[in-house]
Amino acid sequence: MANGLDDVVAADTVLSDVDGVGGHLTIRGHSLAELAGRWRYAQVVRLLFDGFFDDLPGDAELEKAIGKARVEVFDRVKPLLAKLPRLDIYSGMRAGMAILPDGDGLADALRLIAAPAVLTAALLRLGQGETPITPDEKADHAGDMLRMLAGTASPALAKALDSYLVTVCDHGLNASTFATRVVASTQAGLTSAILAGLGALKGPLHGGAPGPVIEMLDAIEASGDATAWLSDEIAHGERIMGFGHRIYRVRDPRADALKAVVRQLGSCNETSSRLAFAEKVEQAALDVLRIAKPQRSIQTNVEFYTALLLEAVGFPKEAFSNVFAAGRAAGWIAHAREQQATGRLIRPQSRYVGPLPDLVA
Repeated sequence: MANGLDDVVAADTVLSDVDGVGGHLTIRGHSLAELAGRWRYAQVVRLLFDGFFDDLPGDAELEKAIGKARVEVFDRVKPLLAKLPRLDIYSGMRAGMAILPDGDGLADALRLIAAPAVLTAALLRLGQGETPITPDEKADHAGDMLRMLAGTASPALAKALDSYLVTVCDHGLNASTFATRVVASTQAGLTSAILAGLGALKGPLHGGAPGPVIEMLDAIEASGDATAWLSDEIAHGERIMGFGHRIYRVRDPRADALKAVVRQLGSCNETSSRLAFAEKVEQAALDVLRIAKPQRSIQTNVEFYTALLLEAVGFPKEAFSNVFAAGRAAGWIAHAREQQATGRLIRPQSRYVGPLPDLVA
């Protein structure tokens, strides 16, 4: 068996399918192209949760329930907020979520949907010396996340963020989803399972990659020569963030979905020049990688345009993984419930390759 569990099937799921050869992502029977920019995040949450909660309401009612969950989460974490900024923003969000009840019901699930939005906005404001803004339970989820961050939220930016949350809501049995399912298989509550997912998402080889994309773009802009900068990084054994994927052997379909959203934003704010520069860097990176690693097909992945989109809607790069978690929480919860329903503990075997003790005759 290959290290990293390559090609090992660890679960049957109705939730999503990643076609790494064809470059397609299917979420409960719908292509990503059908969902991104067309379905609201609350609708996709309902799609993912369908069949896992007996009391799941319709789309409009679920949107309202998520709004009420944001208010409830804010009230629960408010006494702790002053202490959380001592941590980095991702750890602060995780610590705030750790105090949520560890049940398996719909109310527990909706609090876990709401919490990353509430905590991320509040912690960013506290870090700037500003007072956290109370959620508006009547607002849509993405719009309220931006309003809690900046005080206002334009419809265009709210739609862009909503499209992002939909695009990253689920993606097969990735590292954080597998970690979530492992904990869920023990019959631990949803909060415990989602905290496991948060831990896995933090790593730079998973959800921690978009922030370094911004650092790369800024460094290349300062250098003035994308090809030379990228070639030097590869020569020194560095990874080019925003390129390559464990599953996709072609372009990540989520990259195109997010690029389209950023392009739409370019007509209503100052992202057009940033996008034009990023496109030049993208092409330079693909050219350099093709020459440096001809035996591999390394294409643009979701992190590259995630960085541009989240920067455009107003999040600093240190909070990018938080926003990723805000979208992926729905998928984690659905996978946790699907795993719990099997009643089966995930318990793989390992192969011992260490020294053997001396046998006594």
